[in-house]
Amino acid sequence: MQGERLGERSTAGKIEGLKKLREAAANPASENAVARQKEKGKLTARERIELLLDEGTFVELDRYRVHRSYNFGLEKNRPLGDGVVTGYGEINGRKVCVFSQDFTVFGGSLGEVYAQKICKVMDLALSTGCPIIGLNDSGGARIQEGVVSLAGYADIFHRNVRASGLVPQISVIMGPCAGGAVYSPAITDFIFMVEETSHMFITGPDVIKSVTGEEVSFEDLGGAGTHSTKSGVAHFSAPDEETCLEDVRYLLSFLPENNLETPPYYKPTDSPERMEEALASLVPDSPRQPYDIREAVGMVVDDGEFYEVQEGWAQNLVVGFARLDGHAIGVVGNQPMVLAGTLDINASIKGARFVRFCDAFNIPLLTFVDVPGFMPGTDQEWGGIIRHGAKLLYAFSEATVPKMTVITRKAYGGAYDVMCSKHIGADVNVSWPTGEIAVMGAPAAVGIIFRRQISEAENPEAEREALIENYEEQFNNPMVAAEMGYLDDVIDPRETRPYLIKALQMVRSKRPERPQRKHGNIPL
Repeated sequence: MQGERLGERSTAGKIEGLKKLREAAANPASENAVARQKEKGKLTARERIELLLDEGTFVELDRYRVHRSYNFGLEKNRPLGDGVVTGYGEINGRKVCVFSQDFTVFGGSLGEVYAQKICKVMDLALSTGCPIIGLNDSGGARIQEGVVSLAGYADIFHRNVRASGLVPQISVIMGPCAGGAVYSPAITDFIFMVEETSHMFITGPDVIKSVTGEEVSFEDLGGAGTHSTKSGVAHFSAPDEETCLEDVRYLLSFLPENNLETPPYYKPTDSPERMEEALASLVPDSPRQPYDIREAVGMVVDDGEFYEVQEGWAQNLVVGFARLDGHAIGVVGNQPMVLAGTLDINASIKGARFVRFCDAFNIPLLTFVDVPGFMPGTDQEWGGIIRHGAKLLYAFSEATVPKMTVITRKAYGGAYDVMCSKHIGADVNVSWPTGEIAVMGAPAAVGIIFRRQISEAENPEAEREALIENYEEQFNNPMVAAEMGYLDDVIDPRETRPYLIKALQMVRSKRPERPQRKHGNIPL
């Protein structure tokens, strides 16, 4: 039994024995295994926890747990902790629960006791209402333990689902994460990856080659670059582990501890009355000329700080976190620099997921609109743009947090409705004078409405230009929508920040009533 390791019967002997046990638990791997970890540019499980948490706050749980398997020689090697470090601590003075997989012990493979340790700390996070952070570095299921290890994964998945929307869940991929193991991070709210050293995939390169004949490297298949730009699986990537863990700390500064709390408030140094002159000239005179919506965001939010989420994927839609007068907000904005800000399948999925997270955790939403419509094409239609676009519509409409919308330029067709319009429950909707709200752009509309009149005119081109100018005066300006009450105001771009701060002060206390139901049926 493990208790016999405490040593002598005297109190002093037992204390000395406990000290040795703690040292063994803190260093369960051989020096060679640790050296191999370092050679790969990776930190140890405990070093990662030390960097992540505030100094001296980590409290470890279950450090003396050992596996109970007697198969395939495992009985000869029963390291304390069983390959995963679990416990709780603080980040910027706020409680978090954490587990850190140790690749130097059994390759970080998951077995029965290993899974029980993770489940125990997840249960603690749920019962106390604090975020869960998982540092993943594992070779997968422990083959020697068979179906027991698979059951352990399912136990973790089940808790991920139970915790969803109750406490923030963050996964940090710091090594391999393959097979069924990827589904725990996939359920969590945010995934961080480290360039070159972290990989995620269902089936590895060898299996793919044997089944399909396709040759692909670990990095191309499931590296940080791939999942940050092609698949959209990763929300953030970092060049090294130290930077990655610092980014996790920064993300948590925008998030509440649970769904019953509000995000932390930081007293701003940026004046709430600040007017930004550059906003007046941000939108070009030509409707075909792009601009960077992130510049608008930066000039409106506190100190220009905008923490973009999924920066490299679906870049025609920008999402991320910022602060407005010290209060955390979620920002969504069409990006005219990419595909003219058109909504496509990936952008719709990206936006819907982000909006639903913010709504679950009481983070107000600020939406910047410059959208010419949904992306046309057979690949989009056959790929289900109807279903995927409906996700974004559903997410905005369902959200009960304060919602503010600023139309900067185009707001055309169904995309106008979807981008948090007044009609789907936005609390505050304003437009800059450059706003164009219509079923479609003037040239296309005139071409349909006045096709015969243009063709029969003595000078068709002149007639067309005159009709376009008249259409723009009548419809493609924000005053029509303002007259109908679809906009609360048309504002000078320079006053956007003070206007939104006053609006947020007003709507932060909203308490919407919704009919009781188990849950809606979002078009997944």
